[in-house]
Amino acid sequence: MPFYTESAVLQDVAATLLDRLALDPKVTSDFGRTGLLIHIHLLNPKAFIGLNGRSKPASFSYVLDGGKPDLELSLEADTLHAIWLGDRRLRDAYFGGEIKTKGSIFKVLQLAPIFREAEAQYRVILREKGLL
Repeated sequence: MPFYTESAVLQDVAATLLDRLALDPKVTSDFGRTGLLIHIHLLNPKAFIGLNGRSKPASFSYVLDGGKPDLELSLEADTLHAIWLGDRRLRDAYFGGEIKTKGSIFKVLQLAPIFREAEAQYRVILREKGLL
């Protein structure tokens, strides 16, 4: 059974997590240096996460904004859940075919620092929301 059964819950957790990361100047500065616009399309349930390293400071969104991304990722919500829990490495999920991309694989690897920061907060947020 999937961890997330409703898009609204997934979106709420992702928004809480990324909103917290946006408060960390190191995270926004590090991601901002990439200059990348990344769209993450989650499946089962569906949700969207936009990572905008073009804006200053870097920002996150949860609604498709129409900008042309440098990189698009498509993955199951459970895969992202496992990555943020630290049970699955981003690199392993990518090379294992669990993450489909449009764009350079080298750009995918630039996400590793922000995903490491997300791992540090994710369990805390799940506990706060009574999901863990």
